[in-house]
Amino acid sequence: MFTCRLGMFCLVSIFGVLLPVTHAAEAPEGFRPLFNGQDLDGWQGRPHFDPRKLAEMSDQDRAAKISEWTEDAKNHWTVENGELVNDGHGAYLVTNDEFGDYEFLIDYKTVPRADSGIYLKGTPQVQIWDYTDPGKFGIDSDRGSGGLWNNSAGAPGKNPFVLADNPFGEWNTFRIRQLGARTTVWMNGQLLVDNAIMENYFDRKAPLFAKGPIELQTHGGEIRWKNLYVREITPDEANQLLSGHQQQAFQRLFNGKDLTGWQGALENYEVVDGAIRCKAGHGGQLLTEKEYNNFVVRLEFKLPAGGNNGLAIRSPGDGDPAYAAVCELQVLDSEHEKYAGLDARQYHGSAYGMVAAHRGFLRKTGQWNFQQVTVDGSTIKVELNGSLILDADLSKVTEFMAERPHPGKDRTSGFFGFAGHNDPVEFRNVSIKELAPPPKKKAE
Repeated sequence: MFTCRLGMFCLVSIFGVLLPVTHAAEAPEGFRPLFNGQDLDGWQGRPHFDPRKLAEMSDQDRAAKISEWTEDAKNHWTVENGELVNDGHGAYLVTNDEFGDYEFLIDYKTVPRADSGIYLKGTPQVQIWDYTDPGKFGIDSDRGSGGLWNNSAGAPGKNPFVLADNPFGEWNTFRIRQLGARTTVWMNGQLLVDNAIMENYFDRKAPLFAKGPIELQTHGGEIRWKNLYVREITPDEANQLLSGHQQQAFQRLFNGKDLTGWQGALENYEVVDGAIRCKAGHGGQLLTEKEYNNFVVRLEFKLPAGGNNGLAIRSPGDGDPAYAAVCELQVLDSEHEKYAGLDARQYHGSAYGMVAAHRGFLRKTGQWNFQQVTVDGSTIKVELNGSLILDADLSKVTEFMAERPHPGKDRTSGFFGFAGHNDPVEFRNVSIKELAPPPKKKAE
């Protein structure tokens, strides 16, 4: 495609239409543009479609399908005065690039009765409504745009905190941040969704995809978009943002200097550069001095190649935590070749031998990962780098690996800690928030 570089008044062909060239505004610091204000370079067509089915296609079939969708998009998308314009029909526009942890800026302007949205990681969606249309008040259009409308009923983030839409004819500005599945949405300077987990629309039992494209959904009326910018977030920044959310509710378990407040195999662990590290060739349980009932624990961990450790949940203080405690949550370099033949219930985040966690959400070996574990009654939830990889009620587990029972799984209190297995796995920024114990049953 020919692009003229002689200034504002050149003409450029967009889908066969001659339009005046305008230049995108300068990207904010740290961001790069996703739309150049002139053509659709970097974008392709796609309707509402399950990304898993696209991935399962052969390279040839996938390319043919994308070409078909992109040809359809050409009939409905234009560029006018540096704005992406859709007539309310046809395939949506999807970035060629995929994103994991990122921040996204975009402006839009639409018309009455239009219905639109922004797919994140190929998944619907940050909703855009006609908030004045009584015909959709029954499905919460009057609450305004910006919610994760395809989340389950009652789930955090489904509806925005406030109605922040500007009147029709005015531009609206979104700022969207995703850390794993943890999604935060601002609109016109107001916080609408705060660190809510965006559900996987295509498989409610699985986490949101680790990476995926940004997709502009349009149907029902004209919509215009401009000032599209993205900033990819580093693992260190992502960890800081995840751990910083409502951190005032958490109490530090590790002071970063020594093992004050800890008990157990103290001689087998050391503090190095602000982290607790299991000494190579050593192991055993390093446990808190205090027992806990229900709690949320946050920490960062770093695995060496092939590294193996675990989190002891409600440990009695002795015995094998995989069996004597409620469970041992695996901390494992799951993708290392030496672990290729494990039982699914042995990989990272799993309740060892009982319930398998979802895989594919660990950072590269040698990078710090953020993990949050919620222990509430018999339910254990594990979030890894912002994605929910385990949500299990251990009271309902009846099948065990190697048919070996777990007598400790019904414990209601115990110590939290690490279950070293001879590898120099490191932990830092360990903090805990106690949850209220379940109410006592009244005597009959």
